[in-house]
Amino acid sequence: MKITGNTILITGGGSGIGRGLAESFHSLGNQVIIAGRRKQALDETTSKNAGMTSLALDIEDPAAIRSFASQVTARFPKLNVLVNNAGIMRVENLQAQQGDLADAESIIATNLLGPIRLTAALLPLLQKQAHSTIMNVSSGLAFVPLAYAPTYCATKAAVHSYTQSLRFQLRASTIEVLELIPPYVARTS
Repeated sequence: MKITGNTILITGGGSGIGRGLAESFHSLGNQVIIAGRRKQALDETTSKNAGMTSLALDIEDPAAIRSFASQVTARFPKLNVLVNNAGIMRVENLQAQQGDLADAESIIATNLLGPIRLTAALLPLLQKQAHSTIMNVSSGLAFVPLAYAPTYCATKAAVHSYTQSLRFQLRASTIEVLELIPPYVARTS
């Protein structure tokens, strides 16, 4: 991936790893768009990084993703980097789970279905660029799971597998597919 001259969309860009990536890419002169659910985190990040843009996105909602992708395509026709970073991790006691599995379903929708849906929605735009990149953020916990966060670890293992398949299927295209596998990081917000 070239590290300058890009238009980059980073989900979950208002805090944590996403914010770190956003600020690093922004400092290199890239146009950076951060997306997420928490307006306060997005506003705080953009206020400290003049020229960075933020857009609201509920990554759990398929209709919101389609609408968001249309908005991004119209506003940022040169988008050439997608960083699927948004994610949630919750401790789960499998012996005391609620019957509706709301936490597990939310984790799956955010961590796995969200990146798959957003990639599919933005793939036509990325394919139009001379060079583009899709970067999926998984986790070291995809390989060495933490027993107290089983659904999180399972989704990150699935993201790893999905990324390998996506890379294979796009191997003859101008889209580079990368996986970022961060180790444990301290939560900042």
